Amino acid sequence: MSDFAARLTFANGKTLELAGPADITKETTEAIVNAANSSLLGGGGVDGAIHRAGGPSILQECKRIVAEIGTLPAGKAVMTTGGRLPAKYVIHTVGPLYWGGKQREAETLASCYRESIRTADDHGIHSLAFPAISTGAYGYPVHEAAEVAVKTIVEVLPPCAHVERVRFVLFDIATCQAYVRAAEKLSQRQPANSAIFEKGPS
Repeated sequence: MSDFAARLTFANGKTLELAGPADITKETTEAIVNAANSSLLGGGGVDGAIHRAGGPSILQECKRIVAEIGTLPAGKAVMTTGGRLPAKYVIHTVGPLYWGGKQREAETLASCYRESIRTADDHGIHSLAFPAISTGAYGYPVHEAAEVAVKTIVEVLPPCAHVERVRFVLFDIATCQAYVRAAEKLSQRQPANSAIFEKGPS
């Protein structure tokens, strides 16, 4: 899918796209990111949707990972294949529960994005799509989450060896608008020409 609500283009040609309302299970990026819980056994929201669309092979791989490493701590990431999804891989990461910002939630949320992109880059993946991690049942305020997410990707994406394109696939219009605003604000604070912001065709 090439439609986007907004896009940041970096000096080296890499891009951060923001799209929505959209369904991450239909994304054709090489990998998609799952906002998982620490058990990796599926759940509600994005997690449940990815497991339903991808089929049982994803759960079987998750069970093998848990058998090796135990539960996945918040801020870390692991990868499985994509089962029946259009995406070839799923990167599972566990976002923080929001406790008013007093439990280093922003640091943990930033780690989710950093570790997911590092995992993709280590496996030679060129494109990946993220949901709005922790903004659903985990209660992270959307505007705060958007600022952490966009800032982290702006720092991490340009130096990647393999990842060329990161895409936010956002479930509803309000969430999409929050992430677009965060990207626009951040682009205005960047050094000239290091990240060009543009609104999409919609």
